[in-house]
Amino acid sequence: MATIRDVARHAGVSAGTVSNVLNRPGYVGSETRERVLRSIADLEFTPTQEARKFRAGRGRTLGLALADLANPFFIDVALGAEAEAAALGVGLVIIHNGEDATREQHNLDVLVQQRVHGIMIAPVHDDDPPLDRLDGRGIPLVYLDRVSDDSLRCWVKTDDLAGGRLAGRHLVELGHRRLAFVGSLGGTAQVDHRFEGFSSAAAEAPDSVVERLATDSWQIDDGRRAGASLAARPRTELPTAVMCANDLIAIGLLIEFARHGIRVPDDVSVVGFDDLSWAQATTVPLTTVRQPRAELGARAVRLLLDEIDGGSAHEHGRVLLDPELVVRESSGAPRTTPPPRQKDTP
Repeated sequence: MATIRDVARHAGVSAGTVSNVLNRPGYVGSETRERVLRSIADLEFTPTQEARKFRAGRGRTLGLALADLANPFFIDVALGAEAEAAALGVGLVIIHNGEDATREQHNLDVLVQQRVHGIMIAPVHDDDPPLDRLDGRGIPLVYLDRVSDDSLRCWVKTDDLAGGRLAGRHLVELGHRRLAFVGSLGGTAQVDHRFEGFSSAAAEAPDSVVERLATDSWQIDDGRRAGASLAARPRTELPTAVMCANDLIAIGLLIEFARHGIRVPDDVSVVGFDDLSWAQATTVPLTTVRQPRAELGARAVRLLLDEIDGGSAHEHGRVLLDPELVVRESSGAPRTTPPPRQKDTP
């Protein structure tokens, strides 16, 4: 196995510089840091967890890196992680990355400089190669919520495919056959899984038609733009039911429908995803698929501590949590007859 001195020779730097790249990357210039990281990758160097020496008497501290604390979903996740960490006597440092990959990398460097014992991350991009650098630093890592399907790391997330099916079956059982899904197209695996589950459930009704409206992101404004686009259609060409990729998009959709006189659920039924506290406070309380947000945070803490304590004997754990359908007024009462089928559009 390669040693830190092998890496230093390969990169043409001192062993101390390699140590700084691993433990205090902010102390090293970007060009040198990249050269050392390439040497680490080329030599497949992985420092042992025992080599990460912490100050004597220091309690364990974990890092929690969240994609966007402006999204109430992540606040609930953070509260769950904080409560679990406090119950276990563990410190927690929370960072907010604002859906900015550059900011995320800087903040991860800060966590490393603070010498946290491990990091939980809901990344800006679920397939971001720079995150692999954390492995090279010997830092235990747990993915939270956003995770690539082929990740070999520890992770915890909600079953998005099952959540989409819950929403789709609910709307089909209400008699809907002209359905739409509003959420980013090709953006994240999460949204794609929710759409896949939704469309597969709708396909159980042989005369159903499903369309997908793309959005740029997960925000209320994305829902408003989708709502305005739908409202511009003739009323006879509207879908009778819409599932949104998350509650924020659904709230934006409700706002825009109200502006244009589209009645929910009389004209269009709407279902969200997350069950934020806002979902039951909208003008028309929102039917949604509930994610166990606090449990996501708590389970991530336990997974990370298991990895820290297990050392080289640790086997990566993967936790898939069950979603739950929460029915409120926005999806409406059961229909006695299915609405007419929507004509195919180019």
